[in-house]
Amino acid sequence: MLESTAFGVTAPGPEIPARPGIERSLMRFSLAPREEKFFDMFEKSADTVLEGVRLFKDMMDNFENVEEKARVIKEVENKGDVNTHEIVEKLNRSFVTPLDRDDIHALSSELDDILDCVEALASRFLMFHIKEVTPEMKTFAHLILQATEEISKAVHSLKKLDNLMSFCKEIKRLENLGDDLSRKVIADLFADEKDPIRLIILKEVYGRFERSLDKCEDVANIIEAIVVKNA
Repeated sequence: MLESTAFGVTAPGPEIPARPGIERSLMRFSLAPREEKFFDMFEKSADTVLEGVRLFKDMMDNFENVEEKARVIKEVENKGDVNTHEIVEKLNRSFVTPLDRDDIHALSSELDDILDCVEALASRFLMFHIKEVTPEMKTFAHLILQATEEISKAVHSLKKLDNLMSFCKEIKRLENLGDDLSRKVIADLFADEKDPIRLIILKEVYGRFERSLDKCEDVANIIEAIVVKNA
């Protein structure tokens, strides 16, 4: 830089020493690529959730070989746990992420929760020795599958933030249908079921159906928050 001297002439002044820590930090922010692989990992996770839900829907529609079908669903649930662990590990190693870190963690966890709920449902049919599936159970399973299909579409569109709000709106519509069905089936259960043990069992099972749909809505809420933050 130039300084005034006693003779009115400007001369080079002392250079301000560079602060390498700040320069390295700025370069890191500007040059480090964002970890776009997160989107691929989310898609893999959503596909695994959809796989598990489709297996459960088939279990409800074709209620036979229940033990084997529940075992396969458990295997898929374990695969979902691995997917979630990989996302968290990647998040811990990544300096720059394409989405808010909290949103990445929340989305991966809630996707896994859907699969956990469905696997828990499948296991209840074995634990409680349920011998037949009611029409309402089949309807619940269909709603969960539809909601999961919308989640898969949303996750596969996450990178471009394309049509996400419409997917979320449909997921919430399906969850509302599940709420309506839950209220009706529980009311009918208490009005008509005379066996107290069966009443307790069915109330537990229907509650888990509803919880699965609630988890789908939780995913929709996270995706909506991602849209707002990245608009």
